[in-house]
Amino acid sequence: MHSSSDDLPDPRDSVRRERREDAVAGFLAQTPVIYQHDIDIAPKAAAWADQLPDSPRSLFLTGAIGVGKTHTAWQATSRWIDRRIASTGRQPSVETWRSTALFDALRPDSRDYDGRILTAQLQRADLLYIDDLAAARVSPAGWTQERLYEIFDERYINRRPVLITCDVLPGETEHLVGERVQSRLREMFRDGVCLLEGADRRLGGAA
Repeated sequence: MHSSSDDLPDPRDSVRRERREDAVAGFLAQTPVIYQHDIDIAPKAAAWADQLPDSPRSLFLTGAIGVGKTHTAWQATSRWIDRRIASTGRQPSVETWRSTALFDALRPDSRDYDGRILTAQLQRADLLYIDDLAAARVSPAGWTQERLYEIFDERYINRRPVLITCDVLPGETEHLVGERVQSRLREMFRDGVCLLEGADRRLGGAA
């Protein structure tokens, strides 16, 4: 039986698949060991990860301490990368930060980072993931909140997604991020708050 060229596999599909696998594997290598194994993530987090690039949405994972917010976030980000490459053919840039490290890095006296360069990187990244927002402490001089405003305002007006884990709701973060940033967070996470429930997994020895 004669087969047309339409029936033959497109060699580009193999290249795309390898690119996706390499990108996800690279992200997995950067993922803390305790969060590398797969878990079933909440449907809302899965739907966020599967979003189309032309309709970017942000996700705010909240819940009590130990319910799996950080593990969910790492797994959702890995899935987001895979889906983004499948849709665009391009490897996205992702910035992942613990809030405490990020706030220290944004200080004007940081020895390891240039605040302006770092701010620009965080503004332009295809995805910004900040873990455990409520654990950070702002600087008395207000430098952190000013930098955060620059970052979030740029991402807000250019519709670049943000993923945040926090044990309080977006409306309870003003003391950390400032009034102007919180106003933008309310809009960015209007339909993107995912509440995780359950017992503290660490008490049972789970990751």
